[in-house]
Amino acid sequence: MPRVEITVPEHLEMQIAQMVEEGEFLNREEAVEELLSTGIKAYKTSGPRDDDDSSGFEDEGMMGHEDEYVF
Repeated sequence: MPRVEITVPEHLEMQIAQMVEEGEFLNREEAVEELLSTGIKAYKTSGPRDDDDSSGFEDEGMMGHEDEYVF
């Protein structure tokens, strides 16, 4: 199997470590492989976003607020 080296933000590393500690995965390698595989499957299902049809809400929250969603 090919080996890949990645750098992830500390908060993601902490979440992966927590999932391994809680027994959701046997080790970090399994966790990263499964999470990456799941992400690729989800991406293929939804497809890439077409920026021309974007309403702009994704960048600034639902009501234009940068760090929160208002419903």
